[in-house]
Parts: sequence; C-alpha cells; structure tokens
Amino acid sequence: MFAGILTLRPWYCSLHPMEPCQRDQKRCAVDDRQYLLDSLTPAESWRIFRIMAEFVDAIDTLSRIGKAVTIFGSARVRPENPCYEQARRLADKLVQAGFSVITGGGPGIMEAANRGATEAGGTSVGMNIELPFEQKPNPYANLAINYHYFFIRKVMFVKSSVAYVVMPGGFGTLDELFEALTLIQTKRMKSFPVVLMGSDYWRGLISWLRRTLLKEGMICREDLGLVQIIDDPDEAVKHIQKFVIV
Repeated sequence: MFAGILTLRPWYCSLHPMEPCQRDQKRCAVDDRQYLLDSLTPAESWRIFRIMAEFVDAIDTLSRIGKAVTIFGSARVRPENPCYEQARRLADKLVQAGFSVITGGGPGIMEAANRGATEAGGTSVGMNIELPFEQKPNPYANLAINYHYFFIRKVMFVKSSVAYVVMPGGFGTLDELFEALTLIQTKRMKSFPVVLMGSDYWRGLISWLRRTLLKEGMICREDLGLVQIIDDPDEAVKHIQKFVIV
C-alpha cells in the first residue's frame, strides 16, 4: 500500500491538467509524495506515510557513511569566533582519523565542521531541519539530508553516530546533549563518548549538575562520568579512539 501511494504519478498528474509535469525527474517522486500526503490526505492518520518515507530516505542514505562523529554547536557563531576555527580543525582531525562527520547542516559551528570535513576530503553530512528562521543549509556538506520532523532527525543523529562532540550552543545543542545522556543513562542505547568541547563554556553547567542535581540525589555520581570536558581537538579525537575502532 505504501509503495503504491508513492508511485501514483499518473494519477497525480491527471489531477493537475493545468500544470503539466515538467519538473526535474529526480525530485518528482519526492514532490508528488509530499503533495499527496500533505494536501490530498488531510486526515492526521495519513501523516504516518510522510514519517515513514522520511525515515526510509534517511536510513538508506546514512547506512553508507561508515563510522561517524556528530558535532553539535550554535548556528549563531560567526567565522571570526575562535569556536568556528576549533570546529573546523576538529572535523579535519576526525576525517584524518578515519571518521565521517555529521552536523545539523546549518550555519555557525555546523558550517565550520562541515567545511573542515569537506576540505579534508572526508564525508561531510549535513542533516538540516526546516525552520522558519535561522537555519539554512550551509554549502559545505557534501551529503545533505533535509528533515521536516525534528524527532526523526534526532533519532538519526543517535543511530548514525559513534560519538558526540558538543561545542558551545543554545537550547538545540543542550537538547541533543541531554537526550543522548538520558538514553545512555537509561540504557536505551549503547554508551558512546560524549565530549564537551570548551571548558570555559561548560564548566558552569557541570558545576550545577554536581552541586544541585547530584547533591539532591537527582542523578548518581556515575552519571557525571558520561561526559568529558576537553579543550584540544587532538585530545578529543584520541578520547573517541579509545572507544571506537575505525
């Protein structure tokens, strides 16, 4: 049934006699699928087909990239910010160590990491999310995936990564960090390295976790060991290599 819906091209075109099909054939099926699922089938239950299609596309694409490290960080960081160059260097080092690099596909630190990976000749994945502001795809990802649903993108970050490096960022960066820590803590996923890059930026957060959450018994001491604060890109790569063999 699902396959049939995704291949109803003649039916779709017949519904639009004033709009002859002259589109790029490679995008045709995707465009038709989105129209069918979003416009012709307004019932909420039909949304599952768009969700399934987005999962299938992402899994098929990311299954071929090998072992990858995801680098998170703010979209608001400008190229003159030291964090930008640090992310670029980190991605370069990861590619040299045999890893692919994944980012959220946007500007700022994401752009820097994709740029570093591409310039090093590696696989540079940008998993962009459709947002009404701020997030636009950067030009440095040599493998780009666009997502409509946040939750699918988040699943694919976890599924496709062997480690996370979390650089300075805002709510989105913290969201990805704490989701990974929660999944590891609750053993819903296999533990992997989670690196916080930049001790000056993250020191206050770790202090709060220790002085408030740990003190109040909201987490245990072992949970604090799920993250490592590292300042040097070379040291971050070495830390990841202790747990991951490429």
